[in-house]
Amino acid sequence: MPKKEKVGKVVSNKMEKTIVVAVQDPQPHPKYGKYQIKTTKFKAHDAENTCNEGDTVRIVETRPLSKQKKWQLKDVLERVQEL
Repeated sequence: MPKKEKVGKVVSNKMEKTIVVAVQDPQPHPKYGKYQIKTTKFKAHDAENTCNEGDTVRIVETRPLSKQKKWQLKDVLERVQEL
């Protein structure tokens, strides 16, 4: 069975070896059918602390690493330019 993958933006990297990734998912309204963007935040394991806020990353589902961490950083798709 293939593992689940999600693409999102890093919204926080203040924890050690952990990032918070916001994933946007368009879903239709149940009655009217207009698409609304639902944002879900996932905590993911970043072993080398390589990500910064604003980076676009791909995360993959893994075994539970802690109470809330069940995702792991797979790769960084786009980095934010630092000033």
